[in-house]
Amino acid sequence: MQVTQETVVSQYEWIHGRAKRTVRVINDVRGLLGPEFETEVDPVTVEAYRREVEEVFADGDLAVNVATLVSLLRTLDVESDYPGFIIDEILGRELAGMIAGRQPLRLLGEATFHYADVHVDGDHAGVDDLDAALAAGFQTRLPGWEWTATESPFTVVD
Repeated sequence: MQVTQETVVSQYEWIHGRAKRTVRVINDVRGLLGPEFETEVDPVTVEAYRREVEEVFADGDLAVNVATLVSLLRTLDVESDYPGFIIDEILGRELAGMIAGRQPLRLLGEATFHYADVHVDGDHAGVDDLDAALAAGFQTRLPGWEWTATESPFTVVD
């Protein structure tokens, strides 16, 4: 697999163009997670999602890695899915965490990936996991969760 600037641009355009599907999955996941944590979670708009995609791809080092994982997942399909499903789970979890950001958001993105993955169906294994990863990563980094709207009580200031 050769990854070039054109590859990154192509995957950016694909992710950006998939906004309606991804936002629907994000909002479905948020709708399921909110009651689990006894909170209301604001829905995500297509515009907010697209701005965040632009933010991710504005960081070239992050962009090349996200684009590479997206490329792999878009083409990955394992005959009979098992036991090959392990690789799409690993790639999907990594993509979700990478998009979500630094800890603790990274871990939340990875955990949310597995939750989202059981609620996403698609044509083949890689795209299922790709949809779940995009939804988990972006829903984690986007505002809407009450606990992320305030300053941490553990911040130490001089």
